[in-house]
Amino acid sequence: MAVLSHITLGTNDKERSARFYDAVLGAIGFERLPKPPEKPLAYERDGEMPTIYIYSPEDGRPATWGNGTHIAFLADRREQVRAFHELALKHGGMDEGEPGERPHYGPDYYAAYVRDPDGNKLQAVCYAPQ
Repeated sequence: MAVLSHITLGTNDKERSARFYDAVLGAIGFERLPKPPEKPLAYERDGEMPTIYIYSPEDGRPATWGNGTHIAFLADRREQVRAFHELALKHGGMDEGEPGERPHYGPDYYAAYVRDPDGNKLQAVCYAPQ
């Protein structure tokens, strides 16, 4: 059962974010929802919550990121984590931690960390054993 309705991330360039998130979230099974061009970008996996929204801030000020915060997306397979990381770098993201095991977080914890082009920190994590 979902415990989150949605997650919203800010952007200063919607088209750049669309290219980035179409590829990166696509690697872990998300699809962009059809929305009119004036609406925010929206992504879901298998029609389930949470929905990921990419917005320009409503107050007109630039979007910024939070230091010490990130969003972790669940991946079913380790190869999805690797694709998430690779596609993030290919589409303007920055490396924040290459794909690999993180035993200090628990057994079979396999993750990668990136920043999107606006500086938001993202993670893909897989708990499945090799």
